[in-house]
Amino acid sequence: MSLILYNSLTKREEPFEPREPGHVTMYTCGPTVYGQQHIGNYSAFLMADLLRRWLEVSGYAVKHAKNITDVGHLVADQDTGEDKIEKQAREEKADPLTIAKKYTDLYIADEKMLNLLEPFARPRATETIKEMIQIIGVLLERGHAYETGDGIYFSVETFPEYGKLSGNKISDLNAGARVDVKEEKKHPADFALWKKTVGENSHHLLRWNFSNGERSSTTGDDAASGFPGWHIECSAMSKKFLGEQIDIHTGGEDNIFPHHECEIAQSECSGPAPFVRYWLHKRRIEIALDGEESLKMSKSLGNVLTIPDFIERGYDPMDVRYYLLSVHYRTNLKFSWKGLDDARKARRKIVEWISECIAPKKNEENNRQSAVKMRDAVSASGKNISPDALLETAIKIENISTAFDAAMNNDLNTSAAIAAIFSMMSLTRTEDVKNTEESLVAFIEKIQYTFGCFDASKVEEELPSEVQLFVDARSRARADKNFTESDRLRGEIEKHGYTVKDTSEGQIVRKSS
Repeated sequence: MSLILYNSLTKREEPFEPREPGHVTMYTCGPTVYGQQHIGNYSAFLMADLLRRWLEVSGYAVKHAKNITDVGHLVADQDTGEDKIEKQAREEKADPLTIAKKYTDLYIADEKMLNLLEPFARPRATETIKEMIQIIGVLLERGHAYETGDGIYFSVETFPEYGKLSGNKISDLNAGARVDVKEEKKHPADFALWKKTVGENSHHLLRWNFSNGERSSTTGDDAASGFPGWHIECSAMSKKFLGEQIDIHTGGEDNIFPHHECEIAQSECSGPAPFVRYWLHKRRIEIALDGEESLKMSKSLGNVLTIPDFIERGYDPMDVRYYLLSVHYRTNLKFSWKGLDDARKARRKIVEWISECIAPKKNEENNRQSAVKMRDAVSASGKNISPDALLETAIKIENISTAFDAAMNNDLNTSAAIAAIFSMMSLTRTEDVKNTEESLVAFIEKIQYTFGCFDASKVEEELPSEVQLFVDARSRARADKNFTESDRLRGEIEKHGYTVKDTSEGQIVRKSS
């Protein structure tokens, strides 16, 4: 079975064939670090993590880079306006690089809690300025870029294929569409490769000398200094760490235009084509809380949820990971608390099943004792285990494992893959699988690595339903800072024989000793 992926560039599912057999280069658009990342961001990062894990399970060596944007991303994703990080720095009365480091550290801490694999490289835009300037120089030399009073722009009319990812046509990108019109621009859709620190950008604190790429300390109007446009950053970081052509590029669907469209244009005009063989995009999350109408999750709407928000309500980050991965990446997830509750219950069932399956295989002594008990039980009963029955069970296990593989190879169809997991759970609880443990353990190890949220060593004690209701209600009370109600609910939990401990990772509820 070969891996099939939906390519956003060709708009169809295609067999995956990397440029170099057995090796995959993969780039993920990472965060702009001006605030705490939310699950809309993480849904795209988790999709990339799932893809990488499945590629590795399938035997590929994956070289994965995920950038950090710490300069050049302007408000509203346009070519004019304030830098998002400098805006946050002004609001927090701090240095922009201090702000970038603060939110980078929070982002990486969140990734660890969500169990994302560490990439081969985490390039930062501020550390790749010279590479950006080099690409801009090539574009100027080849006639794909031109200089104006306020910066250097890419000329979309010099690249007839502009729009091949998003479907936008140059002729349809009229004045005022997605970009502010500047009098000196040759076409309204031309985008900034470099912005000079003059005029409205003279206040910009993060600036570099265009002639040598060195950080500049000059303030005020200075046409010799400037900062990169948002789009050029990913082209430079991808090229530096993965080469001029890569196999896979991932991101959220909101990146398709203009960001990824512009990446293609500047990369293929300064280097070989195709820049990327397979483009994968995660659909947006819609959110409906407390009976509200479903809306796109976004910071501008104020309806974002962060990992600390979930922890405060008593959820494990692994519940969030499972929930976000349980829906196919090309389907809009309609987030709700009920959906997360259902995901938590489903994940708990899988983890507890894994714990049941692997408990007898924790060490060699357990293996030996289990084998002796099985031998003695069979001998005492005089019952013979049918070889045909054993073979039939082994075939069933293999068939379910194959179904899991087929689902993942079918454009990462996680819902079908999870259905295969529950089929295996049902099989092992209705048939004797003691002599097929090796293939069962191999299946368990495969699903654990693929999904990254089924660690049986962290299985929690199942709480009685009435206690769980109090625990959930107390999480909500704490989230709402209703500490009087929180204390009352603690008392209810303790009446049922359980203790509650509040930690930075949420409530820990244990049976009273």
